[in-house]
Amino acid sequence: MVAAQPGDNLQGDGKVARSILTYNDLFSKASPSGPVDDSAFAVPQNAAMPTQVFEGRLDLTPGKGGGFKTVRDDFAYTLLGDSQWKHLPDLSLQFVQNRSQLIPERQGLVITGNPSWNYIVGPGRVWREDGDKGYMRASFPLALVERNQNCVHNGSMTFLFSASATPNISRVRYQITQETCLYLKFDMWGQAAAKYTPSEIPDAAKLKEAHAEELANRLPVKPISELPGVDWTAFTNAYKSPKDITVYGAYVNGVNYVSNCRTRHGYYAFCENMRLPSFSTAKSAFSGLALLHLGQLYGSDVYSYLVKDYVPEFADGGDWSKVTFGNTSDMSTGNYLTSLFFGDEYSPQESLFQRTEDYAPKIADAFSLFPHRSAPGSVWVYQTHASFILTQAMNGYLRSRAGEAADIFNKLRDDVFVPLHISQGGLTTLRTDDSPTGHPIGSYGLFFIADDVAKIGKLLNNDRGVVAGTRVLEPGRLQEILSGSRTLQVPDYGLVAVRNTMRYHSEFWGKNMTAAEFPQYGCSFYVPFMSGYGGISIVFLPDGATFYLFSDNNEFEWYGAANELNKVRPVCPAGYAR
Repeated sequence: MVAAQPGDNLQGDGKVARSILTYNDLFSKASPSGPVDDSAFAVPQNAAMPTQVFEGRLDLTPGKGGGFKTVRDDFAYTLLGDSQWKHLPDLSLQFVQNRSQLIPERQGLVITGNPSWNYIVGPGRVWREDGDKGYMRASFPLALVERNQNCVHNGSMTFLFSASATPNISRVRYQITQETCLYLKFDMWGQAAAKYTPSEIPDAAKLKEAHAEELANRLPVKPISELPGVDWTAFTNAYKSPKDITVYGAYVNGVNYVSNCRTRHGYYAFCENMRLPSFSTAKSAFSGLALLHLGQLYGSDVYSYLVKDYVPEFADGGDWSKVTFGNTSDMSTGNYLTSLFFGDEYSPQESLFQRTEDYAPKIADAFSLFPHRSAPGSVWVYQTHASFILTQAMNGYLRSRAGEAADIFNKLRDDVFVPLHISQGGLTTLRTDDSPTGHPIGSYGLFFIADDVAKIGKLLNNDRGVVAGTRVLEPGRLQEILSGSRTLQVPDYGLVAVRNTMRYHSEFWGKNMTAAEFPQYGCSFYVPFMSGYGGISIVFLPDGATFYLFSDNNEFEWYGAANELNKVRPVCPAGYAR
């Protein structure tokens, strides 16, 4: 028997005063007029333990049904009449149940073949309410993921089921009311007929054990409002659009302090399982960590290996005769269009590369569209395609050592993410060819929850590349990346991205926090951080605290959080001044 988890044994008697998504609502064939408050999908106060078990397959074919409201659409995906963008893809989901836990058989990215949407399903809950006439109530999180991109649109589904009644399932109510996506924001809602096929799920016991283990290994968590000694509201005071903040938090003194998860319709019912995109934080958390892991496995010479020896398509363009893995991770390949800040990243050529799905044309674009301009290691030019090239080079090198079946993401997953207890939904990545067997992209395409982010912060900023007593990241280059978090000095590693302000090394950013610019600290110091498109920051403060914020209004302000966290764990040692 799988052990009960904290909060799993519901203590209510089922007498729930429900006015939204009632029994009658869920069996109605009428189309809902719009989204409801997201709290209607959450386990209510006084919910009782379920007396029946949901195990089997849930099939949902929404078709053209449902409602849709565009909030923002920079590329006119949804503004030209009806389209697949406005509807859920077909879903065929398998679940097991452990007490009140509803556990999907697949929790990572699911490739659908739909022209617009893939998806991720998260663990939900099952409970009993007296008003449901003997049916049990189930609810779970659903995240829509844009095909070939990293935008995540979060929502929920709920339904009633019964092993003894006919029909054995109600209609399924769904709504998407929140996203971390700068250019596309919308509400989507509906109520669709569903088919529930009870059956025994293979490896059901293993699924239950894996979920119980995941919950047991989550970091201690408290509301951000309980972070002692700080004004936590100052973390986001500088944001012009706080409504576009998905979630933020701080890992401090062994506790993950997390905000709530706001949607356009109340607070998200599954904040602890809300899926968060990585965008360019994957450059750090995937390709950057993978390079450090190869350095640990095979020695630091790997940083000086040549890209051309492991990616034969290098001959398509540019000059790659002397470009190393390390050069590429520093965004200094010498092959670029312009050295203007983010000039390549915002170019039509980079957009073409990013839109291309299939590996052969994608890797060809990565080389052919960017000519040789300077010696490798001399000029910093930020390029998403450079991280893609690095990922393929690491993949080729790993295969030369471990065999053709080796995969660089799977290696990082198995050796680092699994021992770190990253959530099951975070153990897949975007790949080329809109396929689960394509080449890992590396420059974007991871999917986190808040617990995952805090664990990555702990791995880097507190445990210095060691997981459960085993070193998984090569310490030399890791020290170069994070040197400011111990020495309070601006390192000489990497290249200058913004003069006197920012550096970039091995897929990580670094901010030079000078005493002149920030006199409140009494010293100068260096802060390494990850940064993602639209407004994602994961910041490693020298005091051992990690701050993270996911938003999508192109705001990247974390200085207020640094000021407040300095009160808990001072950045500058006593008596230290520069």
